[in-house]
Amino acid sequence: MIALSLAEIAAVVGGQTYDIPDPSAEVTGPVVRDSREVEPGSLFVAFVGERVDGHDYAAAVVEAGATAVLASRPVGVPAIVVDDVQAALGALARHVVHKLGTTLVALTGSAGKTSTKDLIAQVLRRKAPTVFTPGSLNNEIGLPLTALSATEETRFLVLEMGARGIGHIRYLTELTPPKVGLVLNVGTAHIGEFGGREQIAQAKGELVESLPPASDGGVAVLNADDPLVRAMASRTTAKVVLFGESGEADVRAENVRLTDSGQPSFSLHTPSGCSDVTMRLYGEHHVSNALAAAAVAHELGMSVTEIATALSEAGSLSRWRMEVTERPDGVTIVNDAYNANPESMRAALRALAAMGKGRRTWAVLGKMAELGDEALAEHDAVGRLAVRLNVSKLVAVGGREAAWLQLGAYNEGSWGEESVHVSDAQAAVDLLRSELRPGDVVLVKASRSVGLESVAQALLATGAEGEVSAR
Repeated sequence: MIALSLAEIAAVVGGQTYDIPDPSAEVTGPVVRDSREVEPGSLFVAFVGERVDGHDYAAAVVEAGATAVLASRPVGVPAIVVDDVQAALGALARHVVHKLGTTLVALTGSAGKTSTKDLIAQVLRRKAPTVFTPGSLNNEIGLPLTALSATEETRFLVLEMGARGIGHIRYLTELTPPKVGLVLNVGTAHIGEFGGREQIAQAKGELVESLPPASDGGVAVLNADDPLVRAMASRTTAKVVLFGESGEADVRAENVRLTDSGQPSFSLHTPSGCSDVTMRLYGEHHVSNALAAAAVAHELGMSVTEIATALSEAGSLSRWRMEVTERPDGVTIVNDAYNANPESMRAALRALAAMGKGRRTWAVLGKMAELGDEALAEHDAVGRLAVRLNVSKLVAVGGREAAWLQLGAYNEGSWGEESVHVSDAQAAVDLLRSELRPGDVVLVKASRSVGLESVAQALLATGAEGEVSAR
């Protein structure tokens, strides 16, 4: 974070200082909520969780070098005490972002947010110092912590914004007002919480409503291929830039194909020219993500050649998202177990089919959470798609939702042991250990709560006769 005195921080967050001998002392290190991340000069934010109370670590973090603690009660060491620690953290982030004047890019969508955010960051940092959301820390705590990691050298701040309901994104944009706002898509992720896609669109569109007008540099980057996103153009006075495969898109892809290994290749067209892209990432769904990143970068002054080169060299920065690893015995494990919704599940299955041409393919799938009344239909549809894509074997892991996956495959025409329902991750591991052959490709995917990454990790450990070669 930029250096701020404790007196200035207290004024910004409306807090009272306790046990601070020198209010001019500065916070010069990172703002953290995990005591293990404290560095000299840090500000430690003490949250009260279900199992852990950050206030209990106050003395230890100050001993480790923290300048002070942002707390909700006095803790016997230098502290700024506020009524609401979360609100104070947000106010501090808003103050720092305003003071820095950094160009802020915010993005949201039902699927692909984290992968696209990572692409945008990898492209923009070729132009200037860039800070971006680590992993999926896209809520009212993770977002301000990311913003506070920006420094005077930071030119671009790329923030992923998630939503669990109407008003959430509006709140995040009030903390960190964006200049460029990107909406990727409106799908069915969290549809059980929102009540319908129209409500999801209402929530996601709060991002474009927050943008400054075009005359002040505001830019709304919208998916031309998603009608609900494209319609958001009427909700903003910012400049509207469309991306997608539609001929009407300002930034579009032509001649899209997948390489033999399942990596997308296409011709990138922008208002200033075109250039070819072949990505290191896996799956055709990354074409849309790449176009979104290209549209943002183009608006921020990068040339099409610079953008295409950066996209071609970009890798996966966040774990368990189409993480492809080949074992020494030739079995390929695709760990996409960080999360799942119907859109991302379909994209992953199509990527598996492309990667597995001429090889046996396994789809180890589990529950997609928060689908509400759509859960049965969506799990059934994914099971059916696995059969249509000629996936060699579907392994449905878990309870009721897994049974629906298996039933969908069966009803679509799966027979014998082409699809199987197992009770838990260990049962899936046992099955795969006994049946995998060299050259097989295994996709592992489910909602985060299922924890299917353990299946991928166990399979990699099983095949590790030497060093495992990650791609």
